Amino acid sequence: MKEIEQIKKFYQEAFRKLNSSNPDQEIKVRFYPYVGINHTIRIRNGTVYIRISDIFTDAPLNVQNSLAYILVSKLLRRKISPEIINDYRRFVKSEEIFAKATENKKIRGRKIITSSKGNFYDLEEIFYRLNNDYFNHNILKPTLTWSKRKTYRILGHHDATHNAIVVSKSLDDKKVPAYVVEFVMFHEMLHIFHPTQNRAGRRYNHTPQFRRDEEKFIYFAEAENWIQKNIKVLKRNAKID
Repeated sequence: MKEIEQIKKFYQEAFRKLNSSNPDQEIKVRFYPYVGINHTIRIRNGTVYIRISDIFTDAPLNVQNSLAYILVSKLLRRKISPEIINDYRRFVKSEEIFAKATENKKIRGRKIITSSKGNFYDLEEIFYRLNNDYFNHNILKPTLTWSKRKTYRILGHHDATHNAIVVSKSLDDKKVPAYVVEFVMFHEMLHIFHPTQNRAGRRYNHTPQFRRDEEKFIYFAEAENWIQKNIKVLKRNAKID
């Protein structure tokens, strides 16, 4: 393929400019069906292996060149020039690529569903109660599930692609106040109520209106405070799981 050969030249050029001590690396490039926009570069036995998301199969050559410098810079732990990143960022943030990535996630991705009923809390009960109290039953119930493992960085997330709300297994504990689990669920329900906005190539999840509505949760301050105070405990428990 002519394009693959051209892409290889971009990586060869990047190595020559960024790795003067060993500029002539053997390079193998292929497109790979990752779930989303993902690319990898690694060295094995002196050969550089590059896998590029197949979403980039038809990417313009200037974008491929930009990606080459990004990957080689990361491999060599070199600082990446902002000018080099721009072409790549503009391409990734385009509506066409976002749509392709979303479609790939639907087809190739697999959402792990456990159960909405935990050992201490039932996510369905919480969802219906919040839908009644705050949303006037206007939110259609998505798939509700506890995460497979305990987490501490992300306590909940709304997956629009698979129409699911996942709450961290870390919160299904008798030591966790009910209002904390409710707050996390409420936050994710707001993501359904206030869908992501795309403006000028940027995606906005937490708009000012989202934040204002979030503070309407009756135990907003208490829940935020509890999470902040207990983050170390959640982290420790997640590492044990």
